[in-house]
Amino acid sequence: MSVHSRWPAVVSVMLGIFAIVTTEILPIGLLTPIGTTFGISPGTAGLMMTMPGFLAALAAPLVTVATARLDRRRMLAALALLLAVANFLAAAAPGYWLMLLSRVLLGVVIGGFWSIGAGLAPRLVPAHRVGAATAVIFAAVPLGSVLGVPAGTFLGELAGWRSAFVVLGVLTAAVWLALLVFLPSLPAERATSPRVLAGLLRLPSARLGLAVTFLVVLAHFGTYTYVTPFLHQATQASPTPYLLAYGLAGVLGNFLAGAWAATAVRRVFAVAAGMIALATVLLPVLGGWELPLLVLWGLAYGAVPACAQTWLAQSAPEAPEAATVLFTSAFQATLSTGALLGGVLVDASSVSVTMVTGGLVALLAVGVLQAFPQVRQPVQHHA
Repeated sequence: MSVHSRWPAVVSVMLGIFAIVTTEILPIGLLTPIGTTFGISPGTAGLMMTMPGFLAALAAPLVTVATARLDRRRMLAALALLLAVANFLAAAAPGYWLMLLSRVLLGVVIGGFWSIGAGLAPRLVPAHRVGAATAVIFAAVPLGSVLGVPAGTFLGELAGWRSAFVVLGVLTAAVWLALLVFLPSLPAERATSPRVLAGLLRLPSARLGLAVTFLVVLAHFGTYTYVTPFLHQATQASPTPYLLAYGLAGVLGNFLAGAWAATAVRRVFAVAAGMIALATVLLPVLGGWELPLLVLWGLAYGAVPACAQTWLAQSAPEAPEAATVLFTSAFQATLSTGALLGGVLVDASSVSVTMVTGGLVALLAVGVLQAFPQVRQPVQHHA
């Protein structure tokens, strides 16, 4: 298969990440019914978001380093199959313990699949199409919100939350087949080692990018994890239309960031963080404005993964897989920390207090970017 005909492979990787993202954040839309089934509080139910991220943060470097010399096609297919098993376990869980076990498996999949798959575009398409292919792969993140979570939430309302995980299991099995059919053999090129990862952490640009990513992702998942209970309280209506509007805005934000982040990543990152701060602070204050504020929030967060990945990739252009490992590990650890701290705050106070607190954290990210203007990414040379 020539490099010019590998767009089906790009789409297959995107669908794999879509299945992962949807599986990971689906509990946000089903938090209330799952909590009711197992008789647990919203904060305890938030462990479904916390556990996979922490495990993914560990799995990203461990799986990537341990399998550094294995064919990447085989690794991605094996991880997709493991994801299907995790979804079917969640659907069948008789108790919360098995649900959490399925989330452990999900964490391993996230760490391995993201670290390998997110940086594959240069190996699948010609050099001048790498930007477009990367945008397609990262579109899986907002599409998980615009299609996966609202569809799963709607299906959960119609047929019970377990049915949503059954459908995800079937979808993931189909992705496994697509990866085997369309992905070419991808022997390891440059092995990612602990020494390379440690070297990246010594770069000032990488450290600043990680700090900003930490604050923005902490703010987002500390609040968005509990947006469904907030919408139930604020609107007394189904959250599905609101989540759909958020997701649609996220798709737009992803492609806008893909177009602008390569040349202005600092500015785009700062604007996205500021918009998240504005939306989360105003949501508990402006009754009746939930829809436009969620659109603003979705537009902003849609840009965040692309900004974070672009920043770290520009910091280490000679080690793309290592940069992706660092991005995945930091992103997932912070996702989990945000969900965990948000759950503690929700149980101790209220969702509204959690929203405002998250907004202040996002505002801090803007301040950090302004405080270190001298730290810049290396100049990029495009073929």
